[in-house]
Amino acid sequence: MKAFFLGIVLAWSIGTVNAQVEREEPPNNPQITINSSRIIGKVLESKTGRPMELATVQLHALTTDSSGAKKDSLVAGMFTRANGDFSFSSLPIADSFRLTISGVGYKTIERSFTLKGRSRGDLDLGDIAIEPDEQVLSGVTVTAQRSQLVMGIDRKVFSVEGSLTSTGGTALDVMRNIPSVSVDVEGNVQLRNSQPQIFIDGRPTILTLDQVPADQIERVELITNPSAKFDAASSGGIINIVMKRNRRVGLNGVLNTGIGHPGIYNGNLTLNARQGKVNLFASGGYYQSAGRAKGSTLRQNKSQGVINNYFNQYSWNERQRRFNSLRFGVDFFATNRTTLSLTQNISRGKFSNEEEQDQEYLSASKVLERTGERLAEGTSRFNRYNTQFNLSHKFPEQGKEISANVNYNYGDGRDAASIVNSFSYPNGTSYGAPARVRNAGSNDNDQYTFQVDYTDPMGEDSKLELGARSFINQQHSLFSSFSVNNGMEILLPLSNNYAYKEYINAGYASYSNKIKSFAYQVGLRAEHSRFEGELVDSAKTFGYDYPNSFDRLFDALFPSLFLTKEVSENVELQVNYTRRIRRPDFWQLNPFIDINDPQNLRQGNPQLRPEFINSFEFNYSQKYKSGSFLGVVYYRNNQDDITRYSDTISTAQYSQLNNAAIDPNAILNTFINARSTNRLGAELTLQHKIGKSFDITPTIDMQYRKVNADVGGLNLSNEGFTWEADLQLGYKLDESKPPLLRNLGFQLEGEYESREVTAQGYNKPQFGMDFALRKDFLKDKKASFTFNINDVFNSYRYVNVYDTESFFQESFRRRNVRSFRISFTYKFGKEDFTLSRRGEDRGGEREEE
Repeated sequence: MKAFFLGIVLAWSIGTVNAQVEREEPPNNPQITINSSRIIGKVLESKTGRPMELATVQLHALTTDSSGAKKDSLVAGMFTRANGDFSFSSLPIADSFRLTISGVGYKTIERSFTLKGRSRGDLDLGDIAIEPDEQVLSGVTVTAQRSQLVMGIDRKVFSVEGSLTSTGGTALDVMRNIPSVSVDVEGNVQLRNSQPQIFIDGRPTILTLDQVPADQIERVELITNPSAKFDAASSGGIINIVMKRNRRVGLNGVLNTGIGHPGIYNGNLTLNARQGKVNLFASGGYYQSAGRAKGSTLRQNKSQGVINNYFNQYSWNERQRRFNSLRFGVDFFATNRTTLSLTQNISRGKFSNEEEQDQEYLSASKVLERTGERLAEGTSRFNRYNTQFNLSHKFPEQGKEISANVNYNYGDGRDAASIVNSFSYPNGTSYGAPARVRNAGSNDNDQYTFQVDYTDPMGEDSKLELGARSFINQQHSLFSSFSVNNGMEILLPLSNNYAYKEYINAGYASYSNKIKSFAYQVGLRAEHSRFEGELVDSAKTFGYDYPNSFDRLFDALFPSLFLTKEVSENVELQVNYTRRIRRPDFWQLNPFIDINDPQNLRQGNPQLRPEFINSFEFNYSQKYKSGSFLGVVYYRNNQDDITRYSDTISTAQYSQLNNAAIDPNAILNTFINARSTNRLGAELTLQHKIGKSFDITPTIDMQYRKVNADVGGLNLSNEGFTWEADLQLGYKLDESKPPLLRNLGFQLEGEYESREVTAQGYNKPQFGMDFALRKDFLKDKKASFTFNINDVFNSYRYVNVYDTESFFQESFRRRNVRSFRISFTYKFGKEDFTLSRRGEDRGGEREEE
């Protein structure tokens, strides 16, 4: 409405001035002629360096009539666009020009120049900083609080700054507090009960989420049904983690430090310095956490439905995680439309764990036959690096842009473990010699991503997007497992030496248009993928090539369609469809057997095929005075769904793993391709503000899932209904309260996940709650203290039940325990900081050629 009103005023002003010029112009004044020159530029706010939208830009032509009198004529005017750009074309021939820039609450700027020698070229005025008018703004206080969750039709944006409960934690703590996202005991993230693709700053990463400090994250973007522009492997959606980085003028920084229990220490410093064409940024941090978590496994071994014996296992796992990270880079603003960026990330760490297990072996009549005691100590060290180069160029036409990106991930790691398993009779006498195993491993990984994207608005309401992407992933890993007996080591068959290469080449095209209140977007992505895995010592190979023949060409095509209808100013409807792919990863393909848990082994399946997903969504979005509502109904059909499958190990497999400290009735967990999995669900999210201080955001996700699967004639099909609820409450005391309570904020987040069916059983319900409070103080709220409790009731646990013909098993595990943290944050900045005397003299403005 403000833009409409200002537009009327500006149009009336220009028309009035032009009318006056016509009336005052003498008859013998020469007619102004037009040439093809153009003037472009960008308006920025001087304090923040951000583009300024809706600034008034007026262009005056200075001419001389036949009598020698000077005339000043207003020939054009416009508002700056959302990115701060302005442009004037079809300029008249004049002695010189005068440009005025103004905005409500800002000082007016004037620039004079000529176009001599530029009759066929453009004049780029570069970035023009406009300063606030302190006299106009004095006595006015504006208080705004950024919403923690911003909802849109195609994505949700979660502000980490507003998440008090994840302060001082890792990216996993952030994920646990985002509606629609869940984290299991192994740190795997699911979005609407599907595995999403994880990006950092829009690109693939080899970092795990517990290796990313929460204090370095600015926001998290959830894209539930990605269009053809995005990687086709994003079948479960995309979670994009955007790291902190600003381009404010001067020197700016944020310091975070904290301490907590159990064994929590964290510190992080972010710096940013910008002047003129150069923006330098760096951040570094250290994170440490510990904890002793309980677990248990209770199993009944059966034969033709009859229980043969029982096995119980109780474990205590002491974990310690330490890592440090460094991120630095530079942005170079070559022109006001061309930016080059170079970023380097370094992350190094050491994770260690010490697990104790008590085991009970009972007969069919529950008589204790023997006991076991297992001690496993392990460490893993990692080095992760990321180098990223970006080039972006924005054309004068609003929204027209081309960008190129080169992303290189590389790193290595080392693992070591020692396992001792001792057995005894109930009377305490030894039951055979202890089984001892030593493991050692190493790995290295290289990932290359090359990407080019082009966007052309093609008019006010239409847009064409084109792009190409090439991804190369290479990894080599050496794992050795030894049986240790009387000081002698024997290499076990489960040792392996493997390598793999993965190639994905893609191109996409997307076109969107708007006709009155109706908009559509249609896109098509084509991808060719190849996976080459090799067990080096045995020369065995495994992998896939899609599409591998012409008649499977459709396997390489991934269309998308989005239809949107604006019902009113605040109500919008959308229907969309996409086709995606989920390719099996290395661990799902590799036949290597993991024996970290002697009762629950893990192994990949080299015969796995990619699964293809047809995804439909209907979205209803409504904004109202005190908040917004988003309702989604979705359906997903997963063909050849990659599904977990478990069975007791065979006699042959146990013979191969003899002396590996495992049980003859151990469960082997692997993966199969189900015929299909269908999901029908609804997600409802409400964001509501009560008064000025209280925010409430409830979310509920309901889903009916049906799995159609069989193995060797054994029917594994299962179906059931599941639901998940999340509630976020926030309250902040305002400036009117006493000093001790002033600017004190509270946050409470709770979630509940109901029973969830799997191919051979179900996961039991789980729930948890986090609490935090923060006190802002000092001038402009530059400092704050945060106290948070993660898992208030110590209730987060993953309980899985398998119910098959050969065994019934219930197990629960925890990744973390309840923790307490106190964190301190301090923001600082200096706007008159200069990188060099030369930069100070130039004031950051672009020189005219």
